Amino acid sequence: MRLRTLPLSLAGSVAGLFAAASVTVISFWTVFTVLLTTAMLQVLSNLSNELGDTLNGTDTEERQGIRYSLQDGDMTIPQMKKLIAGAAVACCLSGLAMIYLSFGTLLAWEPVLLVLLGAAAIWAAMNYTLGKHPYGYRGLGDIFVFIFFGLVSTCGACYVCGHAAGIQPLLRASLLPACSIGCFSVGVLNLNNIRDMVTDAATRTTVAIKLGGHRARIYQTVLICLGWALMISHMLLVAGPCCWRRWLFVITLPLYVKHLHGVWTRDGRPMDPLLPLLVISTFVFAILSGIGML
Repeated sequence: MRLRTLPLSLAGSVAGLFAAASVTVISFWTVFTVLLTTAMLQVLSNLSNELGDTLNGTDTEERQGIRYSLQDGDMTIPQMKKLIAGAAVACCLSGLAMIYLSFGTLLAWEPVLLVLLGAAAIWAAMNYTLGKHPYGYRGLGDIFVFIFFGLVSTCGACYVCGHAAGIQPLLRASLLPACSIGCFSVGVLNLNNIRDMVTDAATRTTVAIKLGGHRARIYQTVLICLGWALMISHMLLVAGPCCWRRWLFVITLPLYVKHLHGVWTRDGRPMDPLLPLLVISTFVFAILSGIGML
């Protein structure tokens, strides 16, 4: 299930929950189901990606990252398909419970729109490497990650928990943080693609392959710097009265500096530890910046 990726998916939702809490009172049970749904979507995505990469011949012995269950023979393809089906059902149940707890119904126009958005999120989670035309194999993964890990995760969580406050204050509280977390999330994907450029080239196209190693590292640097610039802008433009708590997230800056240093000095398998470093950094960044929003 690649549990080390869960903090990244939760980072956007956490930022959205803090944004909602900065403008209105939020419900514990709604928060719980938001986080549960986010985690289940990430697990569904991870399982689907493993199956898709196996079926398309991408996960081979030459792959530079950690090893997976299908690759090592710990699970069969039929078993993985059953597990994916179970995860998809869990996503649906959790998502419907989240919407019902927030709105008290599933039949109004807002819940219906959120159900459709949830269906789109499930499709995106499963079709990164699965299906006849997986978008992750056509260099579109960065766009989808920015949308679903950034905008949908953060703004969606903010709206589900704080819709009573109205869309305008919620959008003002969550849009820039959503874009910031989205940039860091794309950075995680791009780093993974830089690491696997050699083995990916035989079966898929990624932004890293299109750019080449040097320009992909420039792209990574831009993503990290842009993510920081967006959150700093949010704190200056939107957040409340100035106080030291607003800038707590700056504590994570050395972690991002260490990450970028590794991006420019490592290649192949030695880059793998930089992935959990960026994931944890983004999660802590989301929590600390969220505290600064309150």
